[in-house]
Amino acid sequence: MIGIIGAMDIEVSILKNNMKESRSITVSGIDFITGKLFDHDAVVAKCGVGKVNAALCTEAMILKFSPDMIINTGIAGSLSDKLSLLDVAVAKSVVLHDFDLSYFGYPRGLVPGVETVEIPSDVAISKAIEGIVKGMGVGCEYGVIATGDQFICSDEKKEELTRDFSALACEMEGGAIGLVCHINKIPFTIIRAISDSANGANMDYETFSERAAEISSKIVENFIMSI
Repeated sequence: MIGIIGAMDIEVSILKNNMKESRSITVSGIDFITGKLFDHDAVVAKCGVGKVNAALCTEAMILKFSPDMIINTGIAGSLSDKLSLLDVAVAKSVVLHDFDLSYFGYPRGLVPGVETVEIPSDVAISKAIEGIVKGMGVGCEYGVIATGDQFICSDEKKEELTRDFSALACEMEGGAIGLVCHINKIPFTIIRAISDSANGANMDYETFSERAAEISSKIVENFIMSI
């Protein structure tokens, strides 16, 4: 079974609408839609915004449905000159940029007990998706995606995340999803289409968020069809 998580309706509505034999099961207040997606067993959920919601949804999905892999689809802000609006970041790894125990000597982003700042995605899945994105003619970069409970909208914060984590993009759920998958030994990847420049200089997000979410959903569909 393939697990798919998005934070908002626009990130999962296309996938839900394309499911066959679908039914809804509510676990921990989250509606999980199960069924067939291009002849593959799948479960799709909207987790809600932020790391707590994302972690809750991921753990519930793993315990209830035992997916073979989890894909986080959605949108993100660009931290790199290599990623323009509607390009795509595919996670080599994820980091929790606002988890900070540096006062106690831990590297910023390190969760005690996990012992790595960068939580690696599944290489085979992520590289396959990277190939699909490039085959679609969409700009794509493979690298670090930074997660935190804040909407990044300043040049200063962008520079900080680039400097400290070499991150390509920033968002609010992928790192939590990756952490839960890592602990549970579930292969995962994060796909993020770029909706804004993360600097607050314009209204990119409101203009491009829906289109970016559509691109990310299409990538998930193409990946599933390729399996």
